[in-house]
Amino acid sequence: MKGIRNITPYVPGEQPNYPDMIKLNTNENPYPPSPTVATVLKHFDAEQLKRYSSVDNLALKTVLGGKHGLSPDHFLIGNGSDEVLAFCFLAFFNSSDPILFPDITYGFYKVWAELFKIPFKELPLNNAFEVNCNDYIQLNGGIIIANPNAPTGLFKPLSEIEKLLQKNQDVIVIIDEAYIDFADQSAVSLLDKYPNLIIIRTFSKSRSLAGLRIGYAIGNPEYVKIVESIKSSFNPYSVDVLAENIAVAAVYDEEYYLGITAEICKTRDWFSKKIEEIGFHSLESKTNFLLLTHPELVIEELYHYLETKDVFVRYFPKIERLSNYLRISIGTQEDMEIVYQLMADYIWKKTT
Repeated sequence: MKGIRNITPYVPGEQPNYPDMIKLNTNENPYPPSPTVATVLKHFDAEQLKRYSSVDNLALKTVLGGKHGLSPDHFLIGNGSDEVLAFCFLAFFNSSDPILFPDITYGFYKVWAELFKIPFKELPLNNAFEVNCNDYIQLNGGIIIANPNAPTGLFKPLSEIEKLLQKNQDVIVIIDEAYIDFADQSAVSLLDKYPNLIIIRTFSKSRSLAGLRIGYAIGNPEYVKIVESIKSSFNPYSVDVLAENIAVAAVYDEEYYLGITAEICKTRDWFSKKIEEIGFHSLESKTNFLLLTHPELVIEELYHYLETKDVFVRYFPKIERLSNYLRISIGTQEDMEIVYQLMADYIWKKTT
């Protein structure tokens, strides 16, 4: 049929819904949103829903500005960071030169490039699954890097991110910081020095609000205005009233979220150490998940074994270099103790 587009969509982790399952396949937060969020939900005035939601999302931009030490016009709010990223692709990647991103990273980058007909080049991670910033010193129409990267979990220090910005000042460089709260220093401190920097954040991971769909971009106000114009060309009301109210509450309740983030990191490090004791190797994660393998196992078989126990993790059979790896999100300490024991039992069965 004439005029129909053929596109390979992004495939997210499956969303099973079984009683007593342990769901560790989509990097969701195992802890509930903050008590402040629950209070907003309980007392939300449904009367507000008869009006359209805010176009400028000034309430949320203002509290985010306070959190990051920036003015509200540094922010764009969207219906999840996926929407914000899509708007950024449309706003900034319009050169005939290819945009650059790693060959193993968030799968949506390639989907958007193909969907929007943006030329792109995937640059291979090195043998340690690391981004080599020197590879990005070449002709390009823009760069996007997830830091920490997914699904590897590896983090590039700020000095490496600055090198990218120094060498690519004539294009927009997007740093996707979906997992930054589990890692080290954010690139926000580089905004004043590099106006070509755009940072993407989400409420889905450290803020326990994956089901809410709120994300945002941080950048030079001049460039944020351009993305705002793209958003307004699609749906200026994409963030609903209830979502904005809840997100504001989540920003305010910083102490709660720092606490659960620290707990997740503690459990992550415990789990990493325990599985190494039974022969697994995991990359040094600065996220809420681990990418792991075992030299003596067919990982796909372990993946299916865990499914039979109602434990759901992520397997990437279509990515050749990851075909013998699993990505396991970090659940509660109780969750991970159960998963560790299942993996230990599986190893014992396979080796005796």
